Amino acid sequence: MRDWKSALDRLEQGNERFRNDAPEHRFRDSARRQQLAEGQSPFAAVLTCADSRVVPELAFDAGLGELFVVSVAGNIATPGTIASLEYAVDQLRVPLVVVLGHESCGAVAAALQGVTLSPHLDRLTGLIAPAIAACSSDDPDDVARENVRVAVAAIQEGSPIIGEATRVGEARIIGAFYELVSGRVLFNVA
Repeated sequence: MRDWKSALDRLEQGNERFRNDAPEHRFRDSARRQQLAEGQSPFAAVLTCADSRVVPELAFDAGLGELFVVSVAGNIATPGTIASLEYAVDQLRVPLVVVLGHESCGAVAAALQGVTLSPHLDRLTGLIAPAIAACSSDDPDDVARENVRVAVAAIQEGSPIIGEATRVGEARIIGAFYELVSGRVLFNVA
Protein backbone atom coordinates (compact mmCIF):
# COMPACT_ATOMS: atom_id res chain seq x y z
CA MET A 1 0.00 0.00 0.00
CA ARG A 2 1.24 3.47 -0.86
CA ASP A 3 1.66 6.03 1.89
CA TRP A 4 -0.05 9.45 1.68
CA LYS A 5 2.61 11.02 3.94
CA SER A 6 5.37 10.02 1.52
CA ALA A 7 3.33 11.45 -1.35
CA LEU A 8 2.88 14.71 0.55
CA ASP A 9 6.63 14.84 1.30
CA ARG A 10 7.36 14.44 -2.42
CA LEU A 11 4.99 17.30 -3.25
CA GLU A 12 6.50 19.55 -0.59
CA GLN A 13 10.06 18.80 -1.73
CA GLY A 14 9.11 19.37 -5.36
CA ASN A 15 7.48 22.69 -4.49
CA GLU A 16 10.60 23.78 -2.68
CA ARG A 17 12.73 22.97 -5.74
CA PHE A 18 10.24 24.90 -7.92
CA ARG A 19 10.32 27.96 -5.63
CA ASN A 20 14.11 27.91 -5.58
CA ASP A 21 14.41 27.59 -9.37
CA ALA A 22 16.11 24.21 -8.98
CA PRO A 23 13.86 21.71 -10.80
CA GLU A 24 15.18 18.22 -11.44
CA HIS A 25 13.52 17.93 -14.88
CA ARG A 26 13.20 14.17 -14.48
CA PHE A 27 10.75 11.95 -16.33
CA ARG A 28 10.28 14.38 -19.21
CA ASP A 29 11.89 12.54 -22.10
CA SER A 30 11.19 9.91 -24.75
CA ALA A 31 12.27 7.09 -22.42
CA ARG A 32 9.60 8.14 -19.92
CA ARG A 33 6.95 8.40 -22.64
CA GLN A 34 7.84 4.88 -23.74
CA GLN A 35 7.60 3.62 -20.16
CA LEU A 36 4.20 5.27 -19.65
CA ALA A 37 2.79 3.67 -22.80
CA GLU A 38 2.54 0.51 -20.68
CA GLY A 39 0.41 2.20 -17.98
CA GLN A 40 0.37 4.86 -15.31
CA SER A 41 1.10 4.87 -11.61
CA PRO A 42 0.86 8.44 -10.27
CA PHE A 43 1.75 9.02 -6.64
CA ALA A 44 -0.85 11.79 -6.06
CA ALA A 45 -4.01 13.27 -7.59
CA VAL A 46 -4.59 17.01 -7.79
CA LEU A 47 -7.91 18.78 -8.35
CA THR A 48 -6.83 22.20 -9.53
CA CYS A 49 -8.20 25.29 -11.19
CA ALA A 50 -7.97 25.48 -14.97
CA ASP A 51 -6.03 28.77 -14.61
CA SER A 52 -2.97 28.68 -16.91
CA ARG A 53 -0.79 30.12 -14.12
CA VAL A 54 -1.38 27.10 -11.90
CA VAL A 55 0.40 24.05 -13.31
CA PRO A 56 0.75 21.27 -10.70
CA GLU A 57 3.42 19.38 -12.62
CA LEU A 58 5.61 22.49 -12.53
CA ALA A 59 4.65 23.70 -9.03
CA PHE A 60 5.54 20.25 -7.61
CA ASP A 61 8.49 19.61 -9.97
CA ALA A 62 6.85 16.40 -11.14
CA GLY A 63 7.46 14.55 -14.37
CA LEU A 64 5.21 12.74 -16.79
CA GLY A 65 2.97 10.20 -15.10
CA GLU A 66 3.70 11.28 -11.53
CA LEU A 67 0.51 13.30 -10.92
CA PHE A 68 -3.09 12.58 -11.87
CA VAL A 69 -4.35 16.11 -12.55
CA VAL A 70 -8.01 17.13 -12.85
CA SER A 71 -8.56 20.76 -13.86
CA VAL A 72 -11.75 22.79 -13.76
CA ALA A 73 -12.30 26.52 -13.28
CA GLY A 74 -12.52 27.24 -9.57
CA ASN A 75 -11.23 23.75 -8.60
CA ILE A 76 -14.84 22.75 -7.98
CA ALA A 77 -15.82 19.23 -6.96
CA THR A 78 -18.39 18.49 -9.66
CA PRO A 79 -19.70 14.97 -10.37
CA GLY A 80 -17.18 14.73 -13.22
CA THR A 81 -14.18 15.82 -11.18
CA ILE A 82 -15.19 13.54 -8.31
CA ALA A 83 -15.55 10.62 -10.73
CA SER A 84 -12.05 11.30 -12.08
CA LEU A 85 -10.63 11.38 -8.56
CA GLU A 86 -12.47 8.14 -7.73
CA TYR A 87 -10.69 6.53 -10.67
CA ALA A 88 -7.34 7.74 -9.35
CA VAL A 89 -7.99 6.41 -5.83
CA ASP A 90 -9.82 3.20 -6.71
CA GLN A 91 -8.08 2.05 -9.88
CA LEU A 92 -4.65 3.70 -9.72
CA ARG A 93 -4.36 3.40 -5.92
CA VAL A 94 -3.33 7.02 -5.48
CA PRO A 95 -2.96 7.58 -1.71
CA LEU A 96 -3.21 11.38 -1.72
CA VAL A 97 -5.79 13.75 -3.23
CA VAL A 98 -4.94 17.45 -3.11
CA VAL A 99 -7.48 20.19 -3.83
CA LEU A 100 -5.35 23.11 -5.03
CA GLY A 101 -6.84 26.61 -4.97
CA HIS A 102 -4.92 29.77 -5.76
CA GLU A 103 -4.67 33.53 -5.40
CA SER A 104 -6.57 35.78 -7.80
CA CYS A 105 -8.94 33.05 -8.96
CA GLY A 106 -11.11 34.42 -11.77
CA ALA A 107 -13.95 31.96 -11.09
CA VAL A 108 -14.11 33.05 -7.45
CA ALA A 109 -13.97 36.74 -8.41
CA ALA A 110 -16.79 36.25 -10.93
CA ALA A 111 -18.90 34.43 -8.34
CA LEU A 112 -18.32 37.17 -5.77
CA GLN A 113 -19.20 39.91 -8.23
CA GLY A 114 -22.23 38.06 -9.57
CA VAL A 115 -21.00 38.64 -13.10
CA THR A 116 -23.08 37.07 -15.88
CA LEU A 117 -20.72 35.36 -18.30
CA SER A 118 -22.51 32.57 -20.16
CA PRO A 119 -25.02 29.93 -19.13
CA HIS A 120 -22.32 27.28 -18.61
CA LEU A 121 -19.93 29.61 -16.78
CA ASP A 122 -22.75 30.99 -14.66
CA ARG A 123 -23.68 27.45 -13.54
CA LEU A 124 -20.04 26.77 -12.72
CA THR A 125 -19.50 29.96 -10.72
CA GLY A 126 -22.84 29.32 -9.00
CA LEU A 127 -21.21 26.25 -7.46
CA ILE A 128 -18.91 28.61 -5.54
CA ALA A 129 -21.92 30.00 -3.61
CA PRO A 130 -21.44 27.60 -0.64
CA ALA A 131 -17.89 28.92 -0.16
CA ILE A 132 -19.11 32.52 -0.32
CA ALA A 133 -21.83 31.75 2.23
CA ALA A 134 -19.40 29.97 4.57
CA CYS A 135 -16.68 32.63 4.40
CA SER A 136 -16.75 35.48 6.92
CA SER A 137 -14.80 37.68 4.49
CA ASP A 138 -15.50 39.01 1.03
CA ASP A 139 -11.80 39.00 0.13
CA PRO A 140 -11.48 36.85 -3.02
CA ASP A 141 -8.43 34.97 -1.69
CA ASP A 142 -10.23 34.16 1.57
CA VAL A 143 -13.20 32.89 -0.43
CA ALA A 144 -10.83 30.86 -2.64
CA ARG A 145 -9.40 29.20 0.50
CA GLU A 146 -12.94 28.46 1.71
CA ASN A 147 -13.73 27.08 -1.72
CA VAL A 148 -10.88 24.57 -1.23
CA ARG A 149 -12.43 23.49 2.09
CA VAL A 150 -15.84 23.13 0.45
CA ALA A 151 -14.34 20.98 -2.34
CA VAL A 152 -12.49 18.75 0.13
CA ALA A 153 -15.72 18.16 2.06
CA ALA A 154 -17.69 17.57 -1.15
CA ILE A 155 -15.24 14.92 -2.28
CA GLN A 156 -15.13 13.25 1.12
CA GLU A 157 -18.90 13.25 1.53
CA GLY A 158 -19.88 12.84 -2.13
CA SER A 159 -17.76 9.84 -2.99
CA PRO A 160 -18.39 6.55 -1.17
CA ILE A 161 -15.21 5.19 -2.80
CA ILE A 162 -12.94 8.00 -1.61
CA GLY A 163 -14.76 8.29 1.71
CA GLU A 164 -14.14 4.60 2.44
CA ALA A 165 -10.51 4.79 1.29
CA THR A 166 -9.89 7.68 3.70
CA ARG A 167 -11.79 5.95 6.50
CA VAL A 168 -9.61 2.82 6.29
CA GLY A 169 -6.39 4.82 5.84
CA GLU A 170 -5.72 3.97 2.20
CA ALA A 171 -6.04 7.58 1.07
CA ARG A 172 -6.10 11.12 2.36
CA ILE A 173 -7.64 14.34 1.00
CA ILE A 174 -6.01 17.65 1.84
CA GLY A 175 -6.47 21.23 0.76
CA ALA A 176 -3.71 23.46 -0.56
CA PHE A 177 -3.34 27.03 -1.77
CA TYR A 178 -0.94 28.31 -4.43
CA GLU A 179 0.68 31.76 -4.22
CA LEU A 180 1.17 33.09 -7.74
CA VAL A 181 4.29 35.23 -7.28
CA SER A 182 6.26 33.12 -4.79
CA GLY A 183 5.14 29.78 -6.24
CA ARG A 184 4.67 28.51 -2.71
CA VAL A 185 2.01 25.92 -2.01
CA LEU A 186 0.51 26.06 1.47
CA PHE A 187 -0.89 22.68 2.52
CA ASN A 188 -3.69 21.72 4.90
CA VAL A 189 -5.95 24.58 3.94
CA ALA A 190 -8.95 22.37 4.74
